Amino acid sequence: QVQLVESGGGLVQAGGSLRLSCTASGRTFSRYATGWFRQAPGEEREFVTAITAAGGATDYADSVKGRFTISRDNTKNTVYLQMNSLKPEDTAVYYCAADPRWVAVTTHEFDYWGQGTQVTVSS
Repeated sequence: QVQLVESGGGLVQAGGSLRLSCTASGRTFSRYATGWFRQAPGEEREFVTAITAAGGATDYADSVKGRFTISRDNTKNTVYLQMNSLKPEDTAVYYCAADPRWVAVTTHEFDYWGQGTQVTVSS
């Protein structure tokens, strides 16, 4: 089992950047695929990006391709989401998720979730 804690959210102007972090407890985090999701007010939670356990493969939602980058440092039990060229429509609570099944990167189905961090992009 793994516990996830997100950090790095905040308020930023359109066109700006933020880097989110997701730090996990547990010694086996390096075996977990990890993803980021977001949920805007009144909307369903949506997939943003995911990365395999070793970091060799990633997947991105079309809406963030070319602007967001997921990476991980398994020595620090941490996954990052670098968000550039932010738009007001990126405003949402961002959630980190993890799953021991490698297919989670493509199915976008994760078993473990963090509490979320708020990202607000002003126009």
